[in-house]
Amino acid sequence: MKIADIRPQDARLIVQAANLLVEGFQDTGSSSWPDLPAGLQEVGELLQKDRIALGAVNESGLLLGWIGGIRQYDGHAWELHPLVVKTGYRSQGIGRTLVASLEKRVAELGGATIYLGTDDENYRTSLSGKDLYPDVLQNLLNIENKGNHPYQFYQKVGFTVTGVIPDANGPGKPDIFMAKRVGGVG
Repeated sequence: MKIADIRPQDARLIVQAANLLVEGFQDTGSSSWPDLPAGLQEVGELLQKDRIALGAVNESGLLLGWIGGIRQYDGHAWELHPLVVKTGYRSQGIGRTLVASLEKRVAELGGATIYLGTDDENYRTSLSGKDLYPDVLQNLLNIENKGNHPYQFYQKVGFTVTGVIPDANGPGKPDIFMAKRVGGVG
């Protein structure tokens, strides 16, 4: 497996990346990429200036997973968006390798922080299915993973839960924010 940039001229990888979005997020309850045209639009947006798209490609050219990065805050912080690994290839270190590759690239570009939002649209944490107000921070302190929510994967690769937007995806469906320092400070 090698990690490579996904470039606008890589038509085969672009279609594979779009298909991975559609299939990879079906089980999350997210309707972000319901079909191939929506996936292709998302991949196209990540091929724009000030963005990063990295793919994990095997020897036969199969895209096993990919990750995107979006330059924010004048390049001091980058949003990790999205990360997806092909079904059947998960829990084999591909996601971890993609995150490490993005971290390296962001640090090389002068970024100090990578952040992400990890939605809970289908009640996989203790933050969902209830009103988090008025004790939002107390609820966040007591977060529990009830259904294999990806926030714990991100914790394992060094990200910290930094906040939550209650009801971001509808009543009782929060977005959990996480961040990690990757570059120098000051």
